[in-house]
Amino acid sequence: MTDIKLFLRLLKDSVRDLIPIILVIVVFQFLILQQIPDNIFSIILGLSIVVFGLAIFIQGLEVGIFPLGENLANEFAKKGSLFWLLLFSFFIGFSTTIAEPALIAIADKAEIISFGKIDAFWLRFTVALSVGLAIALGVLRIILGHPIQWYIIVGYIIVVLITFFAPPEIVGLAYDSGGVTTSTVTVPLVTALGIGLASSIRGRNPVIDGFGLIAFASLTPMIFVQIYGILVYVISGEPAQIQIKSELSLPEVTYSEHKPHWILEIVIDFLGIIKDVAPILGVIFFFQYFIIKKSIPHPKKIFIGVLFVIFGLYAFIVGLEMGLFPLGEGMAFQLTQKGTVFLIYLFGFLIGFSTTMAEPALIAVALKAKEVSAGRINDFILRIFVALGVAVGIALGCYRIVAGDSIHYYIIVGYVIVIIMTYFAPRYIIPIAYDSGGVTTSTVTVPLVAALGLGLATNIPGRDPLIDGFGLIAFASLFPIITVMGYGILAETILKRAKEGKR
Repeated sequence: MTDIKLFLRLLKDSVRDLIPIILVIVVFQFLILQQIPDNIFSIILGLSIVVFGLAIFIQGLEVGIFPLGENLANEFAKKGSLFWLLLFSFFIGFSTTIAEPALIAIADKAEIISFGKIDAFWLRFTVALSVGLAIALGVLRIILGHPIQWYIIVGYIIVVLITFFAPPEIVGLAYDSGGVTTSTVTVPLVTALGIGLASSIRGRNPVIDGFGLIAFASLTPMIFVQIYGILVYVISGEPAQIQIKSELSLPEVTYSEHKPHWILEIVIDFLGIIKDVAPILGVIFFFQYFIIKKSIPHPKKIFIGVLFVIFGLYAFIVGLEMGLFPLGEGMAFQLTQKGTVFLIYLFGFLIGFSTTMAEPALIAVALKAKEVSAGRINDFILRIFVALGVAVGIALGCYRIVAGDSIHYYIIVGYVIVIIMTYFAPRYIIPIAYDSGGVTTSTVTVPLVAALGLGLATNIPGRDPLIDGFGLIAFASLFPIITVMGYGILAETILKRAKEGKR
């Protein structure tokens, strides 16, 4: 009965999370574009499936993935083997990233737009390698008890320095790579691993030390991909092919109109979800049974939780493909043709806010933040501030594409603001703020944001999709860090004034 009540509560929360997306779509589709979609019934059915899928997914996280990650962290802490713990962390990062659907999509588009200059496989390998090393470094930081901000600030400085040497064709792609590395399944597991490890080590605080692994996984790809770009464009000595008007238009980056038979499509999509989850489970079971040499506690419960995650994520993605993705991408194309840039900025802002509020990875991290902070951090308010950061970031990123400005100036200023705010923000919010930048661009946000950026760069004269089209995901990853630290500063100020008022 408890599980049924939990599911009904999660179902209600899912409806609440999707209301902003529905409102944005309705306002733009009916009031601004003044068009009724041809597939209105498919959209309604898709939204209904999304609601159920999201509820099942979150229940699976709480039943299976969270306990699994925390148990592994506890066992590694008891075993006391730093080598195996770091090796496990590396393989979790590498194996989950190399098969990340959002990364595959971005890499394939980069290869097409660059005329094969950027190789999709080697780009994915570079990103996966960087994430594996990042997770291992993040785990080592938890063990050593070092403040996360020093690692992140040094990383930002390295990113900025390399940017001045990297070819312009790779900069936007490199910044975007940092935002598509953390998948909907990886984020909860890595979060549980970090918090479980911090809880198992004496003197570590789960809030201050447990968060931050996702931030490392978002930062290192920006460094590694720029180095890859230098090797490809500079050291190879081959001239870059600048493409002012790509043949790739927004309708072509949407889902294909000529799909296979629906039964075959269901099987293919479901096997795709299993393929994404399989590397994670393979690494976990190998280390659990062959290194730690212990059976998983409550295996039936864990198994059911993993099944819930797979079925929930599958239903969630099917619902998006049926309803929101075709509609949102079509609207983005229509807005670029309308000739009013303000509508583009407004659409970017609202779609960024609404999709982020429904992002499963963010919901998982926010729930964990509320749990380990004993309610000090409100999960819903945290998600609002993260969504606000994404909205501002996407709107500003759209302006950059329209104006034709270089992306690195915006990013450098953003990093400077982050560094300054880190000094004033309360310690407990800093790792969560850094992680927030990595969980905003996943299942829901990436396809819409990528389509919007490439659509703008393709349809605005004088813009190059390779140089200007990428970068929106980077903006969507950077600005939540600023808004979440602002949330922490604001909350502490209010709390301090309340205490002074009682005296």
